[in-house]
Amino acid sequence: MIFRFSALWEKWTSLSLILRIFIGLIIGAILGLVAPGWAWMGIFGTLFVSSLKAMAPVLVALLVMASIARAQAGLGARFRTIVALYLISTLGAAVVAVVGSFLFPVTLQLQDVAQGNAPAALSDVLGNLLSNMVANPVTSLANANYIGILFWSVLIGLALKFTGSTTAVQFISDLADAVSQIVRWIIQFAPFGIMGLVFTAVSESGMDVFQTYGKLLLVLVGCMLFNTLILNPMWSFAACGKNPYPLLWTCLKESGFQAFFTRSSAANIPINMALCKKLGLDKNFYSVSIPLGATINMNGAAVTITVMTLAVAHTLGMEVSFPSALFLSVVATLGACGASGVAGGSLLLIPMACSFLGIGNDVAMQAVAVGFIIGMVQDSVETALNSSGDVFFTATAEYRDRRKLSR
Repeated sequence: MIFRFSALWEKWTSLSLILRIFIGLIIGAILGLVAPGWAWMGIFGTLFVSSLKAMAPVLVALLVMASIARAQAGLGARFRTIVALYLISTLGAAVVAVVGSFLFPVTLQLQDVAQGNAPAALSDVLGNLLSNMVANPVTSLANANYIGILFWSVLIGLALKFTGSTTAVQFISDLADAVSQIVRWIIQFAPFGIMGLVFTAVSESGMDVFQTYGKLLLVLVGCMLFNTLILNPMWSFAACGKNPYPLLWTCLKESGFQAFFTRSSAANIPINMALCKKLGLDKNFYSVSIPLGATINMNGAAVTITVMTLAVAHTLGMEVSFPSALFLSVVATLGACGASGVAGGSLLLIPMACSFLGIGNDVAMQAVAVGFIIGMVQDSVETALNSSGDVFFTATAEYRDRRKLSR
């Protein structure tokens, strides 16, 4: 019996996660319609969300500590250019998401939520930021106070870097990898969690719930496409004064298309390396800039974090001021640069962004669950945007350097 279950589980996990989540979504929707009284089905969704909620604060803390401790010094003007392009484009994507969320506000189907009040002014946001920043680090982890988690994680990472203890840095890095692996294991159960979440949503709200998800996807994908087709070419033209669209189409066709299906910027690194070689770029440059881009060039992640956070605020009836939303875009940019490499990694940063608006972790994690439901499209488009942008901006930085040398 155990052998049969093991073989069945192996066959199930051999299917792509996208297909398994889709199967779970369909089963949950059908059962929600034909057997709405099976309330016990909702336990799968509750367990999935609770598991992610438990691990997310620890994951964020360790990832930030490890990245700060391992950070290397700058590698010259060309690398300063590529880092600037990565960060500016990610911030631009977050601002586009703010504008899109204000023009086309979306609400979500969340449980046990009450009306909330957003900070009235930017000064309130900053006050909340400072008060939470210096909270006890252990308490911050226990209460999922992401502001405190970020603050202390950065300080610990800098301290490790300053002491030069390679053993301690390696230990933190290994611990971050171990927690990331635990999150990967949890996400393997995402199809069952999604089944329970969709069952609960459909049994309580009917099929109208998918209309909300459809609107949310339109805003997410619309913001991502605007960033890819309009903003990114604008940054490229400003940097090197060259028509960016031939390069953009090449990157989308040869990198973005692959990344759409792999849904992993890390897995797409060899493809991006091959494309850079095909474009005749400097190997010494792109061998560093491409892996770097897979870490900090997170345009799509910035859009996801911003749109989902503002959708939660709209659901709670919060009146978020535009300056506060712009400040949120900066937070989303910083969070996106630290997004985990696991599938749906950007979704785990939503609670951190929500905390800046005073939104509790329990509500924010429900938004994370909604993100997994639409992740079949959202994560694919997000990864295609992120990964193709790595090559696009690497080529832009080198073209800029060549232009300067030719003068």
